[in-house]
Amino acid sequence: MLGSHVALMRGINVGGKNKLPMKDLVALFEEAGCREVRSYIQSGNVIFEADPELADRVRTDVPRAIAERFGYSVPLVLRTARELREVAARNPFVTEAADPKHLGVGFLSEAPSPAAVASLDPARSSVDAFAIVGKEIFLHLPGGMARTKLTTDYFDRRLGTIMTTRNWRTVNKLVEMLGSG
Repeated sequence: MLGSHVALMRGINVGGKNKLPMKDLVALFEEAGCREVRSYIQSGNVIFEADPELADRVRTDVPRAIAERFGYSVPLVLRTARELREVAARNPFVTEAADPKHLGVGFLSEAPSPAAVASLDPARSSVDAFAIVGKEIFLHLPGGMARTKLTTDYFDRRLGTIMTTRNWRTVNKLVEMLGSG
C-alpha cells in the first residue's frame, strides 16, 4: 500500500558544497520507483509516495545514486507522513511566547540508547535547550543556530547516530505539503 514519506537529506546545497539541483534529486527518487515526488527548498527535503518496502530501500538507494553521479556522500533520514505530523504536534518548546525562528528539530536515523542520551550535557550551550523524544531532538536556540554548541556533530558523536536538522518553519511547511491525509 502506498503511503507518504519525507526524506530529509543532510548537507545538500549548504555553503556552496554538495550542489544538487532539486530537479535532479526528484529524478533520482522517481528512478528509484517513487511516485508523486516533490521537493521543498534547496536543502534536500523530498516528499514522495511509496510502499513501505520501497521507502526502506530509498534510504540506501538514493544516497548511493548521489555518490555515483555527483561524487559525494549524503545521509538520508526518513519519516512517514504520520511520524512527521506527530513531530510537529509534540514539540515541547512550542508555546505562545516561543519565537518560531528559535525552534528546530534534529531528525535522527535511529533512536539513541538511554546510555547515550544520559551522556549529553544539558548545560553545553547555556542559553539553548534540547529535548529528545524517540528519534527526534527538539531544539530551542534563542542564540541562533549559528552560535549554538548543540551541533549536529556533537549529537552524532554522543548518540552514535546520524542527525539532520530542520528549522521549525521547514517542519511546518513539510507537514502542510503532506496535507491532512
